[in-house]
Amino acid sequence: MGLVGWYGTRDDAQSTATLLEAVEAGINHFDTAASYQIGENEKFIGPILAPYRDRIVIASKCGLARGPDGSAIADNKPATIRSSLDASLARLGTDYIDLFYLHRIDQTVPIEESVGTLADLVRAGKIRHIGLSECSIATLRRAAAVHPVAAVQSEYSLWSRDPELGMLQACAELGTTFVAYSPLGRGFLAGNFSRLADLPANDNRRNQPRFQDAVAERNAALVQVLRELGQELGGATPAQVAIAWVLAQAPHIVTIPGMKTLPHLRENLAGGTLRLDAAQVARITARAEQVTIAGERHPPAMMQIVDR
Repeated sequence: MGLVGWYGTRDDAQSTATLLEAVEAGINHFDTAASYQIGENEKFIGPILAPYRDRIVIASKCGLARGPDGSAIADNKPATIRSSLDASLARLGTDYIDLFYLHRIDQTVPIEESVGTLADLVRAGKIRHIGLSECSIATLRRAAAVHPVAAVQSEYSLWSRDPELGMLQACAELGTTFVAYSPLGRGFLAGNFSRLADLPANDNRRNQPRFQDAVAERNAALVQVLRELGQELGGATPAQVAIAWVLAQAPHIVTIPGMKTLPHLRENLAGGTLRLDAAQVARITARAEQVTIAGERHPPAMMQIVDR
């Protein structure tokens, strides 16, 4: 999401180098969406990843837009799904998308109808697998009764632990991979900034509730916990500890930390290979639970369309 300007200044040369090194390092799961900079993200990554198409998984999403007043709108109508998919295929320059998500759940359209449309697209060969993003357990079970749901994507990290309230278990029961987005809390848990002044003027995170100066200093206490525990683990960075903790929660969890620079790519890859034993996981969890996180995980407009 951050490759083309969502988090500060866009740097295509740097982003290209990061994508190419990720492929060479063995990363094979690249996540994008139609709503990321109104299609610009798909248009950017498509040509870069095209030479490696047969060895990578491309995931994209449909059904999330902005109203004229800035409100967030979920639209899972069959016609919207079909047109959005065709537009994503064109921007990516590919004949199929490996994993196609409903980006948010539209409460005005029965999930059975939306997933039925996605199932038709699987049969047509335009997509290979179906995913749901930010869905409730009930929605997941209704969807899975229509067609297997390959992945559920939701925010999950040491400061956003809602998936532990049944979703991780439901995914395990259904054979569904859980894709944890923002495992680093949009970069906050990496410890690279702790107040709004540390972010570029055009950085979208300035709108995030947990980044506001009134609460950021308090939330930074969790970063200090990660920093101390990282030292105990042989010098791991806060980002590496945060990623390793998420991956240690269950074997059916994968993470998609956003990376637009080579140093962050290399740091996060090391977090993916950091193995925590049960005692270490318990210690990190206990220390983290001593910190009370302030602020919602999304601005109000986005929280209003989260399917809980």
